[in-house]
Amino acid sequence: MSEEKILLEARDLSVRIGTKDILQDISFSVSEGDWLMIAGPNGAGKSTIVNAVSQGIHYNGRILWKGEDLKGIRPYLLSRKLGVLTQNHSVGYAFTVEEVVRLGRYAWSPNFFKGRAEEDESRVDRALSDTGLTELRAQNVLTLSGGELQRVFLAQLFAQDPELLILDEPTNHLDMVYQKQIFELLSEWLKRPGRAIISVVHDLSFALACGTSALLMDQGRARGFGDVRQVLNDRTLREVYGMDVGAWMRGLLSEWT
Repeated sequence: MSEEKILLEARDLSVRIGTKDILQDISFSVSEGDWLMIAGPNGAGKSTIVNAVSQGIHYNGRILWKGEDLKGIRPYLLSRKLGVLTQNHSVGYAFTVEEVVRLGRYAWSPNFFKGRAEEDESRVDRALSDTGLTELRAQNVLTLSGGELQRVFLAQLFAQDPELLILDEPTNHLDMVYQKQIFELLSEWLKRPGRAIISVVHDLSFALACGTSALLMDQGRARGFGDVRQVLNDRTLREVYGMDVGAWMRGLLSEWT
């Protein structure tokens, strides 16, 4: 994990829905330059962590941004700090690609609907270019494929330009070409000072390749938090997934050698 300043910290985070404990006493932190990978089987509570951090669900415990409780930060100010990409997107209006991406600048533009600042234009253009959407900027988003729509909302995040990206399966629906491009874009984005990423992942190879730290979840509890290779070790993965994950992955790799 990075030794730089802590951006986000969760302390004893718990979520209960009805009589079911979804998360139980989860603690972790993300510092400048970190890429935290949240891994675990289906139903482990990974996406619930995203919902809690993004203030989309009631929780107990505390989530702090540079020491300040997130619950006390006004939403438009919070959107300058956190940017969230969920797995599924529902678009009910015939916006163009550019219009959807431009919404990412709302938090930075008090008179957003009265005029367009030069910086807003520059960031929107760059976000479209970085995600390969420049040629689609005038296209109706209702006509896009799932992978194209995923890139549109990632471009919206890039235009928003927060300090922390929170990504729930960021390559969901993307083919291999765009998976590679998105990974490279995120890695480059992370190099700028004062930034960090949290990703919910199923692909443990991606977690090991790109992550600096990991939070391994199992049935609503944390099985480990720390350096990605120390947390995602063969013994713990075997206990959490009920199979020899390392042997399985190495067997798949052998098909290419």
